[in-house]
Amino acid sequence: MIGLLVATAIAVAFGGRWLEESSSFSSFSGALPSAPVERTVDVLRGARGRESGESGGAVPDGTTAFDDEIPGIEHLDSSLLEALRAASTDAADAGVALMVTSGWRAPEYQQRLLDEGIAKYGSEQEAARWVATPETSAHVSGDAVDVGPYAATAWLFEHGARYGLCQIYRNESWHYELRPDAVDHGCPAMYADATEDPRMRR
Repeated sequence: MIGLLVATAIAVAFGGRWLEESSSFSSFSGALPSAPVERTVDVLRGARGRESGESGGAVPDGTTAFDDEIPGIEHLDSSLLEALRAASTDAADAGVALMVTSGWRAPEYQQRLLDEGIAKYGSEQEAARWVATPETSAHVSGDAVDVGPYAATAWLFEHGARYGLCQIYRNESWHYELRPDAVDHGCPAMYADATEDPRMRR
């Protein structure tokens, strides 16, 4: 019931939203990285607007971690979702609405994002900095979530480690994954972008 009330309050407060799309441990501190998000935002919006559908992982505006009926939330890893809900509740108490701009994605949806990324950025190499393949994407496995608006990314950057939620790529301030050790040790150092992530080379 409490979760439902929090979700309702968040949705009312932010009926629309601004879409943003390991080595030794370091403390979870410092300035929020800036990122050229405009082109990535365009790619995600384009895929959403062309029949990607909620069943494939697209999420409607105003989605929160408590929207179980939305596949993009429903198919997230349960531990990630639990951490995200705890963070969302505390963020709401601090006056910050944490929205989910993307969660789980079907392989077909991820492939569409990749194809559009290649068209947008001009090459597979450049697109790889922003969009993973269906085989390597943490979104497809349900292990990643993108959040917004800016106030939420800033709040999560500062407080996410206490929930095990970490920004993974320096160029994607909206992309978070679960790193349970971060609760005690802080988040691991970020990769500059996904091309540095060994998981992307499978």
